Amino acid sequence: MRTATFTLCAGLAAACGAWAQTPQGPSPRGADLDLATSLPAPPATDDIQTLLLDARQSLRAGRIGEAQEALERAETRALDRSVPAGAEREPATGPVVRAAGAAREALAAGNVAGAISIIDAALPSAATADLPK
Repeated sequence: MRTATFTLCAGLAAACGAWAQTPQGPSPRGADLDLATSLPAPPATDDIQTLLLDARQSLRAGRIGEAQEALERAETRALDRSVPAGAEREPATGPVVRAAGAAREALAAGNVAGAISIIDAALPSAATADLPK
């Protein structure tokens, strides 16, 4: 019994090691619209409006991963806020947070034009989103 357990564990370890060394390519769908796990970084900025503009420009250039990263950064920046004590657990639901999430969902569904439209609609709100509250 002890030999069988050891043999099974050694076989699993070898299989896992071989799998870990194989390059992980794109998903079987092969589309650039697959949401990436390691995304190229857009130009460094903390400005929400600039991040949304970068996302729109990246989408128009066909750089989906870069657009996704810019949208995620814009959403994260929009979530950075000051709230009164006791209100920390209330979710942020501002227009930029909703728009960035909706644009990312549109990208996940392969709707690049829809994501661009959502970004365009969010840009006026993003202009004032960075102002202190």
